[in-house]
Amino acid sequence: MILVTGGTGLVGAHLLYHLIINKEEIRAIYRSEEKIELVKKVFSYYTDDLSLIEKISWFKADITDVPSMIPAFVGVEKVYHCAAFISFNPRDYVEMRKVNIHGTAIIVNLSIDAKIKKLCFVGSIAAIGDAPNGVLITEENEWNKDLDNSGYSITKFGAEMEVWRASQEQVEVVIVNPGVILGAGFWATGSGKLFHQVHHGFKYYTAGITGYVGVKDVVSLMILLMNSDVKNERFILVSENKTYKELFFLIADTFGKKRPAIRIKPWQTELLWRFSAAMARFTSKAPLLGKYAAKSAHEISEYSSQKVIKTTSFKFEKIEEVVKDVCSSYRK
Repeated sequence: MILVTGGTGLVGAHLLYHLIINKEEIRAIYRSEEKIELVKKVFSYYTDDLSLIEKISWFKADITDVPSMIPAFVGVEKVYHCAAFISFNPRDYVEMRKVNIHGTAIIVNLSIDAKIKKLCFVGSIAAIGDAPNGVLITEENEWNKDLDNSGYSITKFGAEMEVWRASQEQVEVVIVNPGVILGAGFWATGSGKLFHQVHHGFKYYTAGITGYVGVKDVVSLMILLMNSDVKNERFILVSENKTYKELFFLIADTFGKKRPAIRIKPWQTELLWRFSAAMARFTSKAPLLGKYAAKSAHEISEYSSQKVIKTTSFKFEKIEEVVKDVCSSYRK
């Protein structure tokens, strides 16, 4: 039996489909029935046979609540821990610590108690240390707690520390650190929102650089690593490093829409996030732009996936092809 947390999120939903077609026995954690509808939407991009979703054993639980999670581990041999709270809003920091760090600690403790064979944790490049401009970032770059890190970065790094604890208790672990994940199904959040915005005429871009990867590559590598002899290793998963301008132009061209034409400079995002923060103090709404989102929009961070390529001989899909696939799904 395989247990998947975060099965109703982007990575989790795509992972569930790939596990099902591999004829695996799956138990997936969910918190509300409406979330399962999002998984059905993801499945619809792969197949017309939505009865496949019935092959999943859905288990209602909260990863931050130990009593609800204990029964989920009965008979489990492998765990894919995909659940996470992603936010750059300072108001969400306490909740992110609860989900990302405390929730992962619970998964680790129950994995140790259940004597599972292997645990795969979906981390993030946010938990990888920086490097000087022009130098590729690798798994060897140490995360620096003394920098002005975002709450998300802090909690994903903290979650990784919990996972490494499992490796000291006879649980084999693999950690994947994907770049910005591009995939279909969640158009109101994350990278899916970028496709929605560009399709509707997004006008702006920045000159920052980061790493991108297709969700199908992420889940394929997760399964490959879990079914291999590789253990107690972490891997950056990035297909290509691109500027935000390049990505936005690529999406616009694929949709046949007008390219964003206004370059936003660092001082402009600095003003905007400060204004957004001030407005948020007088409303119950989240700021339009947060400090760390504004900062990352201009950072130049380029990543290397050579470790996972050498370990598995995996060939990443080009981002141009990933974008075409995601745009095709969006049109549906």
